[in-house]
Amino acid sequence: MIDKNIYELSHKYSSLSDSDIDELIKEARKIEETNRYQEEDVFIDILSDVTDEAVVVYHRPPKDNDSIYKDNVVGKIAKRLNEPGVYRTFETALITEGLLAKTQENQWIRQKVFPLRNNQKTIGVLIVEFPVKEIRSEGSNNVAANNMKVVDTTSLFYSTLMDNLDEAILIFDEDGYLIMNNDVANSYYFHFGYIEKIIGLHYDNLSLDTTTFEQLIYLKDTEKWKNVSKKEIVFGSSHFQMKRFFDKKTGMFTMILHDKTEIYNREVEIVEKSVAIKEIHHRVKNNLQSIVSLLRIQSRRSSNQEVVKLLRESENRILAISATHELLSRKVDNDVSLIGVLDLTISNCNRAFLDNKKVQIEKNIDPTIRMDSDKTVTVALIVNELIQNSFEHGFLTENQDNQIKVDVEKLEDNMVSVVIKDNGSGYNTEKSESNSLGLKIVTSYVKDKLRGKLKIISSRTGTSTYFSFKI
Repeated sequence: MIDKNIYELSHKYSSLSDSDIDELIKEARKIEETNRYQEEDVFIDILSDVTDEAVVVYHRPPKDNDSIYKDNVVGKIAKRLNEPGVYRTFETALITEGLLAKTQENQWIRQKVFPLRNNQKTIGVLIVEFPVKEIRSEGSNNVAANNMKVVDTTSLFYSTLMDNLDEAILIFDEDGYLIMNNDVANSYYFHFGYIEKIIGLHYDNLSLDTTTFEQLIYLKDTEKWKNVSKKEIVFGSSHFQMKRFFDKKTGMFTMILHDKTEIYNREVEIVEKSVAIKEIHHRVKNNLQSIVSLLRIQSRRSSNQEVVKLLRESENRILAISATHELLSRKVDNDVSLIGVLDLTISNCNRAFLDNKKVQIEKNIDPTIRMDSDKTVTVALIVNELIQNSFEHGFLTENQDNQIKVDVEKLEDNMVSVVIKDNGSGYNTEKSESNSLGLKIVTSYVKDKLRGKLKIISSRTGTSTYFSFKI
């Protein structure tokens, strides 16, 4: 029955391997056979993967006394706030001794908790429970009380000072017993489930990582001390920066805990949001490229060259927008490198006319220019329209000397200057602006969206378009 309970409950609540469960069963059999703890209730708990709560999988009542428990508790939950020692041992893999706890039947007890390990991981805890003779109050520990007399002349000052700090301060004597702490420390440990006042407890019952006081004493004069004197730790759902140091004159040891849980959660939230945003940009880019593919299929089916021309113009406009989303899908923030987007935009334009016109495109784009995604899309669309206009209207014949120059530089006061020149045949700017959708887009976007200045100069030797705006 014991083996069956442990096996079934372990599979129900955890992902422990068969090897792990076998170790728990072996431990339970040892408890049944041992002469130790004849007067105490003994338990084995595991940690639920679903709720992160301890679950009782084994209970051996006392052989020489009546059990503390009236009902069967196998399969029941041991709540974190009721049994801090259990969860501390799960967190640290350290023995926890003598901490106050409350049973599932609301009875006060004390627990001694041992970690159960297999393959270098904690698979469960062994709990020995004792009836409570007295609930310790602050100052009731003789060791702490005696040591407090030594620091009594300065304790009031330091206590007031410490209580006004945001960090938890815990000061231990040379034997490792807590002799002074502030209100923040009380608050933290109460949150961890420590029911009694922590003053007077030994460091080994308060350590939040895998270290013991004996280990710290050994390490404090070695090179390895720097690895434990300041570190980041996780305890339950809390994240802390922990600092530890010894006072050589008094032999006292101080531990400082700075709660970074809110900062950590905010960082996690930012990362999660950025991942979601990147995924959105990736999907938008894919959807835009799907639309481009549909337009290309449509253009291949059309024998009307005017329709083909219009579809190709639409393709390039969509690809200009897609280029920005492609870059945003690879990064966290909303600032985009302009050179990356313009490289893609210019490459798409060049590819669209590759079959019938050979044009050399020379680029000189400041790589330091970064803008938000809205402005970047706007600039990409403007550049796309201007280059497309040069291909369609500037170069009427194929010539090896056909050339387009794209210059983008950052000026003072966060101003950006964009110049696009071609050596084509030119066009009538006034007449074209009223009839050309592309030039209407350029004019509207520069003036309305970028709130910039636009100038177009065209002659028989080529066309130069200048526009500038503030980032």
